[in-house]
Amino acid sequence: ENLPPRDNDVKVQVRACALSWIDTKFLSEIKLEKELLPVGREISGVVLEVGRKVTFFQPDDEVVGILPLDSEESGVCEVILVHEHYLVRKPEKVCWVEAAGTVRDGVRAYTALHYLSQVSPGKTVLVMDGASPFGTIAIQLAQHRGAKVISTAYSLEDKQYLERLRPPVARVIDVSNGKTDVAESCLEETGGLGVDIVLDAGVKLYSAEDESTSKSQLLPHKHEIITLLGVGGHWITTEKNLQLDPPDSHSLFLKGATVSFLNDEIWNLSNIQQGKYLYILLMIPILEDIMEKLSSSVFRPQLDEPIPLYEAKVSMEIVQKNQARKRQVIQF
Repeated sequence: ENLPPRDNDVKVQVRACALSWIDTKFLSEIKLEKELLPVGREISGVVLEVGRKVTFFQPDDEVVGILPLDSEESGVCEVILVHEHYLVRKPEKVCWVEAAGTVRDGVRAYTALHYLSQVSPGKTVLVMDGASPFGTIAIQLAQHRGAKVISTAYSLEDKQYLERLRPPVARVIDVSNGKTDVAESCLEETGGLGVDIVLDAGVKLYSAEDESTSKSQLLPHKHEIITLLGVGGHWITTEKNLQLDPPDSHSLFLKGATVSFLNDEIWNLSNIQQGKYLYILLMIPILEDIMEKLSSSVFRPQLDEPIPLYEAKVSMEIVQKNQARKRQVIQF
C-alpha cells in the first residue's frame, strides 16, 4: 500500500476479483511458469493514485480490467498496481462483482464471434454447453448481433436454465443421456443447410471406450461437428490438441469451411511492444463494449454468489479442478 505507482501505473483498491482456471502447461510452453503463480486476473475497483504519465484515469475513478499473463500481482489483494493500458472505466450501473465476473468471458466471446468468425444477422450459431459462464455470454452476444442460436445442455438443470433465457434460443439440445445426435438435430433445425458457426466446449478425440471421464462422454465427436457445419462455416474450437485426419480435412475442403482455435490470451502473447500496441488498439474497445453491454443488460452473466476473501483458497481449488459451473468472484 505504501509503494508509489510507477509512471504509467494505476494504484487500485480492489473491490472484486474473479477466479479463472490457470493453464500451467500453457504457461510452461510460453516460458512464464513460476514456482508461485499469482491467482486472480480479472478485477474491478477504485483508483487510489496514478503515476505521473497516466492519462486515462484519475483518483476515485471506478475501473475494471484483466491483468496481463506475466503480471507479478495477484488480483486477490486489497490494493494492486496495474499499468493503465489494462484497465477501462466501469459504468456506474454495473456492480463490482458483475464487472469482474464478466470481463474474461466477454473477451473470449468477442474473440470467437467477432474476430474469428464475424457473426452477423441471419447466421445460425451452435454454442456447446451454453449454460456455462462463457456459453451464456456467447449466446447473448450472438443474439445481440442478430444470429439464431442453438445450444447443447449437459444436464436437466442446464436445459431448464437455457430455456428460461430471454430472448429464447432457437433450440436446446439435451445431450445428458449421451444418445442424442447433435448433428441430426442441427441439420433438422436448419432445414439441412447446416450451422454457420460452431463454438465448441471441447470435442471427443477418441472412440468411446478410450474416453475416461463422464464429461468427455457428453462431448460431440469431431465428425459430428464437421457433419453439421454448413457451406463456408466456421468451427471455433477450444480443443488445443485437435487432430484432423485426411478425410476430415477433405470434408472441410468440400464445404469451404474453416477451423479456428480459441485462445483468449492472444492479445498479449506477441512481443512486449507489439503486444502492448495490440492491447491498446483492440482490447480497450472490447472491454469498453463489454461494460456497455453489461450496463444495458445485453449481457446477463452466469455468476455464483459473491465469495468472501477467507473462502478464496477453497474456491480456487474448485475452479482449478474444473468443478465450478458458475463464475466464482471474490468480493472485498
